[in-house]
Amino acid sequence: MLPADPKPPRLLDQLRAQIRCAHYSLSTEKSYRHWVRAFIHFHAMRHPREMGGAEVAAFLTHLASVQRASESTHRQALSALLFLYRKVLGQELPWMETIGRPRVPVRVPTVLSRPEVERVLARMAGVEGLIARLLYGTGMRKMECMRLRVKDVDFDRGLIVVRQGKGKKDRVVMLPASLQSALREQVVRAHAVWAADRAALCPGVALPEGLDRKYPRAGESWAWFWVFPSGHDSTDPRSGEQRRHHLFEQGVQRALKRAVASAGIAKPVGAHTLRHSFATHLLERGQDIRTIQELLGHSHVDTTMVYTHVLNRGGRGVLSPLDELPASGRIPGWRVEEPTACYAPT
Repeated sequence: MLPADPKPPRLLDQLRAQIRCAHYSLSTEKSYRHWVRAFIHFHAMRHPREMGGAEVAAFLTHLASVQRASESTHRQALSALLFLYRKVLGQELPWMETIGRPRVPVRVPTVLSRPEVERVLARMAGVEGLIARLLYGTGMRKMECMRLRVKDVDFDRGLIVVRQGKGKKDRVVMLPASLQSALREQVVRAHAVWAADRAALCPGVALPEGLDRKYPRAGESWAWFWVFPSGHDSTDPRSGEQRRHHLFEQGVQRALKRAVASAGIAKPVGAHTLRHSFATHLLERGQDIRTIQELLGHSHVDTTMVYTHVLNRGGRGVLSPLDELPASGRIPGWRVEEPTACYAPT
């Protein structure tokens, strides 16, 4: 008796396989799966092979007009569907080139002043405080800091090697001298966690890009261990293995949010704001734009030039002509009145 033909893989499984073949990040994989699933549900569970440009346009119009999705969300959904048709279904259809991509507006990033940074950091302690200081002191992205390995911190040379940053690029940033002692103490704490894992014969940490096959024992070595290990094991979302992960970014984000509120700062501040502040304060200090570009890991200097728009004097460091007039800040007849309270009717 001949064995039954195996069922072909489901569409979302094919999508996952193609995304991993392209070495996309886990966050991109989750986003693309979400948008493909939403596209199918929007069209009453029809298979994408039975649909085309009209259905894609209807879905994107629904996102923009009904759900009021932002330009970046619109572009992400379109990218997911184009990946589905090109890479998974193997269809190069004429409508792919005619569907327009919304232009994402260039926005000035939120930046904290030096006194504001000092107030926020003064209210952050422990490992979250150390991570926040590293973000501001080096310009690293949040996940670049969370994924630091022991081997990439060079105390003797005072530098940190950022591996596989955005765009899979490596770069070198400075290790602030004021953080050397605290970071050494964190490495000692991480070593205690690593030693306990080795004594318990736990699986090694995850390695990038299939290095675990080339060096099977490298994940168990001290050099590849996390600088900021999690306090408990977790399930690897791709391999399904139970192993030690690095700290989760939500803890740092929550601690930063509490510190910002306590400091009385009325700005939308996230972990990336510390990176923006790092670049802007270097620029204010007279650091050249090319060096800042290298420290941030930007591919094009145009991306770094956005920080010239948030200097203290605005624009590209241009002094407002109003500030050159005598007594320009005094407005005749202007006085500050105490606000009146609003009372509910009785």
